[in-house]
Formats: sequence, structure tokens, C-alpha cells
Amino acid sequence: MKFCSECAHPVELMVPAGDNRPRYVCVNCSAIHYQNPKMVIGTVPVWERDGELQVLLCKRAIEPRRGFWTLPAGFMENNETTAEAAQRETEEEAGANIDLGKLYTLLNVPRVHQVHMFYLATLRDLDFAPGEESLDVQMFTEAEIPWDDLAFPTIRTTLEYFFADRAKLREGGSYGFHTQDITQPMRQPSDT
Repeated sequence: MKFCSECAHPVELMVPAGDNRPRYVCVNCSAIHYQNPKMVIGTVPVWERDGELQVLLCKRAIEPRRGFWTLPAGFMENNETTAEAAQRETEEEAGANIDLGKLYTLLNVPRVHQVHMFYLATLRDLDFAPGEESLDVQMFTEAEIPWDDLAFPTIRTTLEYFFADRAKLREGGSYGFHTQDITQPMRQPSDT
């Protein structure tokens, strides 16, 4: 940040009085410009028929990780709830009609200043199509998930939790709520 969004004067990086970390501060109007983590919100949309469960994944049409598979998710907008963001992102990226379930994972990604949250969701129908940010949208059984081509560690982690909980369901368990700190760097295409 170079200029104050309040008065357009230059800002300086300094520790404001009473604070404990550097912030961008306007020396003209004294506005403190806090930088906070971004919220990435999405869903785990599923379809189950005749005992076969499938998860809807989107192939990214944008960077980062263009061409890799992800759950439908994106940045939360101002003036919306996390549930509204999950619904909107699923509609925008996959054109999918869902019934939103409970919040399922909360994953902290401090390295990139983000918090990722995924809700469970059930597809109302199989009427879906790629949105502007998706090259393709497909259904996958657990065995078909393209594990080596998943876009982000948070997607892999959420799917691993989901299928582990799914196995517990067969023994009378339930879907839990999962939280984790994701600290490993994202695998780059050249790392494969």
C-alpha cells in the first residue's frame, strides 16, 4: 500500500501507538490501514443414488492453478454471510443447484493470509455447467478423484476428511466439524 484510501496521502509502515505490529499508517490523517486475512468459502456438493456417492469438482479456468481440480469456492464478498457466499460460489463456478448443509471444515492458511471454509451440500439435480472461472465440471466417486491434480492443499484436506467421515457413517458415525492449519506450501506443477 502506498497511499491512504481516506485522503490519498502517502502511508508509512509503522507500529501505531498501542499496537504490536507494523501497519500502514497515513501520516496526514492518521488513518490506520489494517490488512486482514481473506475468506475463501465453498462447498462439498454431493449426489448419491443407489448407494453410489459422487462429489462435484470444477477444473479451474483461472490462475492460480489453472487446469487443476477444486471444490467450488471463492472469496467471500462484503455484505454476505458465509452460507450465502458458499451458495453463490457453487452457483457461479459450477452452475449447480444445492441444498446447503452444515459448515464442515475451517482451514487456516496463514502463509497466504487466508481462511478456507467448506460447507456440506447436496445437489438438487444434475443440471450443472462450468461457470466463467471453470473449464469443466464433473462428478467423481472417491476412487475417481484426481488426487494428484487437485488445485490446493485445502481441497485435498477437505476431501480426505469427507471420505474418512463417510466411512465412519457406515458404522453409525456422523460428519464431524474439522479445523486444521495448512502450513505446507502448495505443490507446483514442476514438482510432479
